[in-house]
Amino acid sequence: MSGRETAARIADLRRRLDDASHRYHVLDDPDIPDAEYDAMLRELDELEAAHPEFADPNSPTQRVGFAASGRFEPVAHAVPMLSLANAFTDEEVADFVARIEKETGDAAPRFSAEPKLDGLAISLRYEGGAFVRGATRGDGATGEDVSANLRTIKSIPLKLRGAAPEVLEVRGEVYMPRAGFEQYNARARELGDKPLANPRNGAAGSLRQLDSRITAQRPLAFYAYALGEVSGALPATHSEVLRWLRGLGFAVSPLVDVVEGTDGLLAYYRNVGAQRDELPYDIDGVVYKLDRFDQQRAMGFVSRAPRWAIAHKFPAQEAATTVESIEVNVGRTGAVTPWVLMAPVHVGGVNVTRATLHNADQVARLDVRKGDTIIVRRAGDVIPEVVRVIGERRPLDASGQPLHAPYQLPTHCPDCGSAVEREAGEVVARCTGGLVCPAQRKQALIHFASRRAIDIEGLGERFVDALVEFGYVHGIADLYRLTVEDLVEMKQRSDEAAGVVPETVKAGKVATRWAENLVAAIDASRSTTLERLLFALGIRDVGESTAKVLARHFGALAPLMAADEEALKDVPDVGPVVAARIAHFFAEPHNREAIAALQAAGMHWSEGAPQRAADGPLAGKTVVLTGGLAAMSRDEAGARLEALGAKVSGSVSRKTSLVVAGEAAGSKLAKARELGLEIWDEAALLAFLAAYA
Repeated sequence: MSGRETAARIADLRRRLDDASHRYHVLDDPDIPDAEYDAMLRELDELEAAHPEFADPNSPTQRVGFAASGRFEPVAHAVPMLSLANAFTDEEVADFVARIEKETGDAAPRFSAEPKLDGLAISLRYEGGAFVRGATRGDGATGEDVSANLRTIKSIPLKLRGAAPEVLEVRGEVYMPRAGFEQYNARARELGDKPLANPRNGAAGSLRQLDSRITAQRPLAFYAYALGEVSGALPATHSEVLRWLRGLGFAVSPLVDVVEGTDGLLAYYRNVGAQRDELPYDIDGVVYKLDRFDQQRAMGFVSRAPRWAIAHKFPAQEAATTVESIEVNVGRTGAVTPWVLMAPVHVGGVNVTRATLHNADQVARLDVRKGDTIIVRRAGDVIPEVVRVIGERRPLDASGQPLHAPYQLPTHCPDCGSAVEREAGEVVARCTGGLVCPAQRKQALIHFASRRAIDIEGLGERFVDALVEFGYVHGIADLYRLTVEDLVEMKQRSDEAAGVVPETVKAGKVATRWAENLVAAIDASRSTTLERLLFALGIRDVGESTAKVLARHFGALAPLMAADEEALKDVPDVGPVVAARIAHFFAEPHNREAIAALQAAGMHWSEGAPQRAADGPLAGKTVVLTGGLAAMSRDEAGARLEALGAKVSGSVSRKTSLVVAGEAAGSKLAKARELGLEIWDEAALLAFLAAYA
């Protein structure tokens, strides 16, 4: 190959790789398979190694990073990177808008609204359309040159697409997607490395690595949201600038919107807040910017913040409190989970008094002790977790030693006294008591009655606790022997034990309607399906998807109960570990007795369910549903897809053929994008189903 041909081939490979990377990491619309991308990248790397005269710091091959640089050079920002004033209440937002209305004379000002990502602010400088330098915010006037690290982030364009100004400085946020954060930490734990504390710290720490090869291994992404120094004319509004930046190849948040007045801002805040826990990245509020640049100039700045923009913060998701005690909870599979009882603290919009510690390894890693000051985190309705201990606040005795010894997980179950054991290779320790243990019995009953299992409406945790504690229920079949009189008596005993006037006694007579409804709901649940029964039995590692596969593979309960491990390993998606657990469950006499007792109590289930359509349009394909659907429930959508031959799974992997993403789809959608999977929205799903109706 001549020098000219080599140069042309290198240029073509770079162009094609840049385009593929842009489609994958920015547009979420990949157009070539990973293998083809890898082959082109390998060819380009070999050509560049053989022809160093064609080296280019912005080549796709340079995203792997370089050896340690020694230190970061200071970078003076041509245009200061200012901070924003904060608003925490609706009234403060209204005051912000009123001030703008008064000073601009605009009775209906328009604002560009966007999520406030919880990452690290970055400035990117391009000259002649090529990336030349990237810097951290620093103190706003001077930051640090982290160009080598930023080059490894695939959603940051190294060459701009289309016509660009000679000088263009783009500001935005480097962040770590939640899915990438979880995957990174899972790998770190497997390798015995230290996991990252949270996505924001992970992003900040990744950009301050002196060895950019380490940064290249971190799952980082970038969203553009503002400009710094620019040569040449600009659009008239901020929202138009964001559209322009998209055209140049930058990722911009899809949640950006233009709204009008206070009502528009607050509606946007609440809409994004409702989606917060389902987003594939962390946010801590939203940002409002006056959309017209002429109005921004008229408003000007105060101190180091613009008067035309404000950050409307969400309630704090992390807070400090103190540990009052460390307790354990025993789950339905015997898992012994440590948790802290703590001084009440307001976090994530609610008051909380307890937080999970997950397992003994987590307790040891954090070294949480009674009396410690801890940081707790809460996301949505998820149980708060302990993030870290503030070591300098640990209480000490007179000799300067810690007042309390390190916490040790109990060796015997606090509920039944059975031994607590931890299998080799297991993270979780478990009570060995089985259904002898009241805690496991309660949790087994709650799971059995849950909506996606047998679905006994009205049988919640409070009633289950009382039924077990007062001896009305010893096993799941006992539910079907309960009478209205049993339930009323149980409720009265429960109220008396709590020292309150029995709620069941009203106006001098006993209220029984609730008990009649519960007995009717229990009676209605006697008829179910095999897959629901298998899920309800609480077999370890048998979730809804696996229960469905087992029901369809065996068709009836008897052959499944008779199957050995080898036969179970022939079931699609059932590996050796799960096969062993299923076989062990059905080999246990007390489990067989429990199933026989259910049958004796009149419970029955449909068997012989048909296999998926072997010749359907989705035969052999695995589909994952995520997010909310407007036209139908996810269960209904799953059933219709299965009727067309699909296997509907609850998790995304490289084996997934298709992901259907509804409203507020979260981490599963993010993972699908990372893997380059085919993704449908609800409209595409409905069109497909209509074609085969």
